[in-house]
Amino acid sequence: MPEGDSVWRAAAQLHNALAGQKLIASDFRVPRFATLNLAGWTVAEVVPRGKHLLMRVHGPDEQKLTIHSHLKMEGVWQVYPPGGRWRKPGFTARCVLRTAAADAVGFSLGIVEVVRTADEDSIVGHLGPDLLGPGWDPAEAEQRIRSAPEVPIGVALLDQRNLAGIGNIYRCEACFLSGVHPASPVSAVPDLGTLMTDAKQLLEANLGPGRRMTILNPRGMPVGRMAGRPGYWVYRREHQPCLKCGTPIRRTVLGRPNGEEERDIYFCPHCQPLLS
Repeated sequence: MPEGDSVWRAAAQLHNALAGQKLIASDFRVPRFATLNLAGWTVAEVVPRGKHLLMRVHGPDEQKLTIHSHLKMEGVWQVYPPGGRWRKPGFTARCVLRTAAADAVGFSLGIVEVVRTADEDSIVGHLGPDLLGPGWDPAEAEQRIRSAPEVPIGVALLDQRNLAGIGNIYRCEACFLSGVHPASPVSAVPDLGTLMTDAKQLLEANLGPGRRMTILNPRGMPVGRMAGRPGYWVYRREHQPCLKCGTPIRRTVLGRPNGEEERDIYFCPHCQPLLS
């Protein structure tokens, strides 16, 4: 699934290209909305909410709708000049929006739906505080996480009902920076506030262009882009030496007892001892 910074960048790109523009054509390539025609509607704004994209459009008689999309694992939005040649196969397009200035195409989107803007809470109201949102509330996020003390912290961080925006990369990297094994129960994490602060800093440091990096300098800027260092502390660095202690990085899987959301985790066995 996408990380919150990827969705934030996608929303910014779409907003810059479409906000204030009138749609001259729309094409929803999903059965439920295949006949919906938003030509003549105006794009008011595109905003991220955790890992969700909300495109708000205004129509006649003060009607307001929201085009909701979720990238899931493979989805991406791309913006082209009018009539520009697509860089991905046409059969993977799920939503096409055209204005006089740009074409926006959503490929392989996991979710595409249209709801009344007044009903947005029905699709994103369950989400916890957004790490990249204007209403970020760390106290609320910590309360939600600590409400299930037996859950592994690595699972709790991916639960978007607790806090919105963290994906597998940032849960691995934030746990490393806090010296916490991702499989440790929430109850054993000594400083959850610092862990969330680290995750937020990493997300914010990667909102600009370029390859994602989580090794930051004292000013909070990625250093790997300039110095040729590894981009991540532990993520996808199995068997490579820990950048702090030299111990080989390990990989295993972590998920709920029923196997839901089971994904790879990366950690240093020396810097991140399993807590109980």
